[in-house]
Amino acid sequence: MAKETVVGICGICPGGCGVNVVLRDGKVEKILPIKDHPMGVVCVRGLHSKEIIYSRDRLKYPLRRVGEKGDGKFERITWDDAIESIVRAFRKTKDEYGAQAVMSYFGRGSFDTNLVDVFGAPDPTSKGVTGFLYPFGSPNGTGVSSLCSVSYNLLAAIPTLGSSMHALYPDFANTDLMVIWGANPPTDSPPNKVKKILAARKRGARLVVIDPMRSHMAKKADQWIGIRPGTDGALALSLINVIVNENRHDEAFVRDWTSGFEALRDYAQEFPPEKVEKITRVPRETIVALGRSIAAANGASLLMYTGLEYSNSGVQSIRAVLCLWAITGNMDVPGGLMFRPPSPVKFPRIKLDPPPGVKPIGADKYPFFCDILNSAQFMEAPRAILRGEPYPVKSLLIFGASLLTSLPDPEMWKKCFKKLDFMVVFDRFMTADAMYADIVLPATTNYENLGYQKYPGGYCQLRQRVIDPVEEAKSGYTFLVELAEGLGYGDLFPPSEADRLEFVFASGPVSLAELKAHPEGVKYDAGKQEYRKYEKGLLRKSGETGFNTPSKKIELVSSMLEKYGYDGLPAYVEPTESPLGSPALYKKYPLVFNSGARIQSTFRSQHLNIPGLLKLQPKPQVLIHPLDARERGIENGDRVWVESPRGRVGFWARVTGDVMTGQVEVNVGGGSPIHAAPWREANANHLTDPENRDPISGFPVYKALLCDVKKRH
Repeated sequence: MAKETVVGICGICPGGCGVNVVLRDGKVEKILPIKDHPMGVVCVRGLHSKEIIYSRDRLKYPLRRVGEKGDGKFERITWDDAIESIVRAFRKTKDEYGAQAVMSYFGRGSFDTNLVDVFGAPDPTSKGVTGFLYPFGSPNGTGVSSLCSVSYNLLAAIPTLGSSMHALYPDFANTDLMVIWGANPPTDSPPNKVKKILAARKRGARLVVIDPMRSHMAKKADQWIGIRPGTDGALALSLINVIVNENRHDEAFVRDWTSGFEALRDYAQEFPPEKVEKITRVPRETIVALGRSIAAANGASLLMYTGLEYSNSGVQSIRAVLCLWAITGNMDVPGGLMFRPPSPVKFPRIKLDPPPGVKPIGADKYPFFCDILNSAQFMEAPRAILRGEPYPVKSLLIFGASLLTSLPDPEMWKKCFKKLDFMVVFDRFMTADAMYADIVLPATTNYENLGYQKYPGGYCQLRQRVIDPVEEAKSGYTFLVELAEGLGYGDLFPPSEADRLEFVFASGPVSLAELKAHPEGVKYDAGKQEYRKYEKGLLRKSGETGFNTPSKKIELVSSMLEKYGYDGLPAYVEPTESPLGSPALYKKYPLVFNSGARIQSTFRSQHLNIPGLLKLQPKPQVLIHPLDARERGIENGDRVWVESPRGRVGFWARVTGDVMTGQVEVNVGGGSPIHAAPWREANANHLTDPENRDPISGFPVYKALLCDVKKRH
């Protein structure tokens, strides 16, 4: 039986006529009304045209743009044509503007974290696929690290502890106090800490959650401490104030293993609980009690993630919390925040060094970020694309990412896309970005890939291919190797997925034969867990005692940050937009805007075109407290506008006591043409500000802005 293909102009296409046409072997079989619009419609302009407008289904074939950028008109081409087009365009850019004018952006869409083993920067702690363009001559590998995770994982932890946060973990098995600060483990990817937390609580450990929202985990806690978004640093400094003024700090650890305590103690005097109550909305009695509990705990464990990053002092707020854990002696002790043991074995990596001579985009404004990550800060890309500063960027590869649904001011990014000479998108779906691309390439899912996964603690497993690649989709690894081959440096990398496995497991603790014989996975020696490794020379490569910082101590005042011109103390800055920082603006926009909390049915903008997952939450929501809703005449389920100084976006109200009065939580991820209709226009980034950022990381402020909510009539 011939394959049936659904085509036509659907109601959300440019110039849509509201019909769908079923073709069989290229002939019209039947016409469907718009109400029967199937997921996966492929729309074309005119019944006999070869111009594909866009697809809501998975991408299956390489496409080349044949219309204006943004119109979404494409024609099907071969992979050879696509690679040739990309190679020709990148080389043209290099010849005319230099290799640095070619930029890449890698997102979470690939979910193949092991691409970093082959295409990553020299330092594996960066976790970014930033090195792919190094052999081409461009330092401008970048990606989701420009706005996620690395403030927490690297920029705060390395100058304070000398280690990435990925090299630490909370010792839930031995703790008697768990503090979850700005994180919600049930929505982690993966949610592998939930069972450990619940098991610790069952045996008697106390659980405290600090969060603007009463999250799923907060509902299971002994205490939920609500806080105004963006003020976490002030709270941490006030807790330090309580502890040092009552002499509850660990005097021996502070004396022997920290530097800068006196300066931190003096700075903390500016944050007494009665003052910080007005800043954070956390009652002074709660601050005092929590400070005493952390100091008195027989091992206090700490779990954070990205929740503190998105404010005007995001990096320093995370540092303040780490300093709090240090002065209370809760570092690398039973029940505390543990350093993972140094592994006695290493997996092979391909070493790719940044090209000399040209600094990456953003290095002039965010030098610490660019040096630590060996990458560009993509938030500075518009300056290079639109104004040619500090030099032009003319070509862009977007790999598994959706910039228009994740970055502030989508209209500005559309201008960037239109200004570029060339853009290629590699993805599973026709994202909003892809509508502006010159070449769009179909990516496989991990069900179609041959790969592997390594886990902390010494566990590795092959990820076998479950099905063959759908139509002409290719894995990210295969695409990058083919592109590298075209650009002249394919010989640096294993030529296939199978060859990559041979390379990775040719040496190291686990052989490929073992993994094939044990599909459930293989455990290997990841190092013996010991406490107080800093006393035993287990944290420094030299074998010297101490921490892996310049002073060999936990740096409460960071010499590394001071070297870059930043404050060495974990300094708190009131958010630029806030009830206290901008009172005139607050009168017009009297609600604190918070965004980014994950929901179970999506991962950012992913999955909002999947019918089964959409059933879990069909519409984008703004969570608002009953008192704030009543004041505005809003009831649960009402259509509302969320307004900020940048614009307004439509959502549906969820009236709930899970948010505090005076602040709201706005769902993110909407804004793509492939999304279900309610989500399609709900792009929260029309409300955020691309210039309002953390001065160290360059991360945009997503969690400490001002807004109002009004009923839609």
